[in-house]
Amino acid sequence: MRLILSAAGLLALAGCAGVTPVAPRVATPGAPVLACDALAARFSFANTRIASVERVAGGQLKLPGIAEPMPEHCVVKGAMHERTSPVDGKRYAMSFEMRLPTAWNGRFFYQANGGLDGFVTPAWGDILGGGQASNGVLKGFAVISSDAGHAFDRSSPIGAATFGLDPQARIDYGYNAVAQLTPMAKALVATYYGKPPGTSYLVGSSNGGRHGFVAASRVPDAFDGILVSTPGYRLPLAAAAQLWGAQQFAQIARPNPQTGRPDLATALPPAAMEVVARSVLARCDALDGLADGIVADLQACQRAFQVQRDIPTCTAAPAADCLSADQKRVLANVLAGPRLRNGTPVYAGLPFDPGLAGRDWATWKLVNSVGPRDAIAMAYVFSTPPASPAVVTGQGTSLVDYALAWDLEREVPKLGPAMEFMSPPDPLMRRFVARGGKMIVFHGTADPVFSALDTIKWHEDFHRAHGRAANDHERLYLVPGMNHSRGGPATDQVDMVDELVRWVEGDQSPGPVVARARGAGAAVPNPEVPASWGPGRTRPLCPYPQVARYRGAGDVDAAASFSCQ
Repeated sequence: MRLILSAAGLLALAGCAGVTPVAPRVATPGAPVLACDALAARFSFANTRIASVERVAGGQLKLPGIAEPMPEHCVVKGAMHERTSPVDGKRYAMSFEMRLPTAWNGRFFYQANGGLDGFVTPAWGDILGGGQASNGVLKGFAVISSDAGHAFDRSSPIGAATFGLDPQARIDYGYNAVAQLTPMAKALVATYYGKPPGTSYLVGSSNGGRHGFVAASRVPDAFDGILVSTPGYRLPLAAAAQLWGAQQFAQIARPNPQTGRPDLATALPPAAMEVVARSVLARCDALDGLADGIVADLQACQRAFQVQRDIPTCTAAPAADCLSADQKRVLANVLAGPRLRNGTPVYAGLPFDPGLAGRDWATWKLVNSVGPRDAIAMAYVFSTPPASPAVVTGQGTSLVDYALAWDLEREVPKLGPAMEFMSPPDPLMRRFVARGGKMIVFHGTADPVFSALDTIKWHEDFHRAHGRAANDHERLYLVPGMNHSRGGPATDQVDMVDELVRWVEGDQSPGPVVARARGAGAAVPNPEVPASWGPGRTRPLCPYPQVARYRGAGDVDAAASFSCQ
């Protein structure tokens, strides 16, 4: 239990008051030294099979929301460490895709994917945030994407989670796939371009953010810069909070007329969450100096807002401008986070933010928690031993039943092995820091899955341990209103990749970064941008703990009218 719930022991061991400065690294652009179709015959790496190579002509592909067509590049597909499991008899491999642009910027980009992995998503080089206007390949990076060592099993009702029955597949998913694929990918880059990458980056959100934290701890020499959004570095405990939260909502949910089980969507329907959002804005919007529909001063809001006092209570039947006493009680419990009977917190609570009314917040809290995401991951991947397949295949049973019967006291101790293979063994990343690594983290304050408060706690522990040297290695940015990785009433379109490259290679410390809303007319519109905002509203995202405050004059929709204080 101590292993699972506390990082205090690791933090106490840090003692890193200062670190020897490391000179900025340099990436030199290059071009292929052989033809794309010759790469398969020329490349060799242990336990690796190249399945296909294909040249893609410049201008042949255009991605949604991105104005510029994709440049000429070579697509390589293959697999590492192919095997047959002695546990379940299934085939496993670390399948991957690489995209190698002809106009190479000299850099390597590991695209860490989300969820339970299990898919080889196109290796475009996802730069995170909403409505991305560019990607890694367009910027000239050599990019790899992988399935983290297992494939989605379409023949099974538990789909992506079937790999949880195989211990090696769990380890590959937790950390080993990144550790194995990265040196192979760099060797392939060196074969194609005649030289290795000058600098290397890992970029990922959610579970991909977890990969970033774990890589900084386990393979600190692999990456010069790491960019993560919404980092799920304590993923099993966050999933525990999701299941526990579903049980709270079930207390006030109406039964589904078809199944007889609680319909969680009826516990706090959209109209109720709009009441919550309006109440948060009424108490907290102006705390940052301007009532503009954005709660930029998160910490001031946490101190000022009270669920019982600030959300109107219905005196009779639920109405459009109030919540029932039971709804307020359940909401307050969920936002406070789960605790064991002895008072020990299992996972952080969630912040007060108008983005609680976001569609993504409702989806994660009221649908995914008892369905194909959290419940199935908890049953088959995070718990040791894994649950019986009868959870979803047995007579009259379902994931909803599993989630609502899941017992916090009994089941949390079973997460110990998962925390070992999925979480960073040293969340302070001391070897990454000693090597001169740089990390940028950004997190939506209305994320329903991984709490921004948990990330803030990690950031504060990191700075407390490393002292003044911490500023040379890490930045945290909060995105007000943003839900899980994107969306919500937020300025969620931002490019942190360029900021990271300038920091790693030019020693330009990141300051305020401009983010944009995706209102009407955007290439990929965000329907949750409020009508009262300018459709292209911009805001500075400030290095935590600074807050974007209005200068007192100027366009309220322009980032230039705000300063980080």
